[in-house]
Amino acid sequence: MTGSRTKVEIRGVNKKFITDTGEVDALQQIDLDIRDGELVCLLGPSGCGKSTLLNIVGGFLPPTSGTVSIDGQVVTKPDSRRIFVFQERGVFPWLTVEGNVAFGLHSLSRAEREARIQHYVKLVGLSGFENAYPHELSGGMKQRLEVARAFAVNPDVLYLDEPFGALDSITRLVMRGELLRLWQAEKKTILFVTHDIDESVQLADRVVVMSARPGRIRRIVDIDIPHPRDFSSRRYIELRDGIFEEIGLAHRI
Repeated sequence: MTGSRTKVEIRGVNKKFITDTGEVDALQQIDLDIRDGELVCLLGPSGCGKSTLLNIVGGFLPPTSGTVSIDGQVVTKPDSRRIFVFQERGVFPWLTVEGNVAFGLHSLSRAEREARIQHYVKLVGLSGFENAYPHELSGGMKQRLEVARAFAVNPDVLYLDEPFGALDSITRLVMRGELLRLWQAEKKTILFVTHDIDESVQLADRVVVMSARPGRIRRIVDIDIPHPRDFSSRRYIELRDGIFEEIGLAHRI
């Protein structure tokens, strides 16, 4: 169950970038609370500021104004307790599957480290590939490896920036299922950036629909159906089509 305690608090966040042609408003007046253990999707068209907001929450970018707090502490820089998973695969090509999952576990004893590695390798379905290198894995397996590496360090928040965007449609569906299985087992707080409406409705507790630049929150949609979600159910279709309508695509598909 998602907790009722607020984990991430975003208040009055604005972001401007200075370019050769002048100022660009990327985000305007973003206010959002994310509960402990919640999976929230940021959804919107390319260039709407989704990734910018994710980087501000992660401490990689400062807001022009406004604040982000996690557990009541203002975010001013990245924190090793909060992990990013990107679309561009971040596995280390010179390390095996086991070595990649072990990365970041140096503070553990050898026995604890081995147990953690085996747990997450098994959890993402890579048992038997412990000694394989990334170039020997398929795209989906590499992405499973990156997700395993992220969960293995026991983060309290995960930031996912279109992590499945480069995968084919069948592998994307499989990976969404893998992520849901891990999230339900571990109940980490997840902030997930996507431009895929079906992906957001399949995964999220809530979908934050953002406008085109400058990015604002148009609407927050509660996805009030249990997992696993039936893509053909009336409520699923209502929620999905409502988001299409919200972003102005209902009569263009």
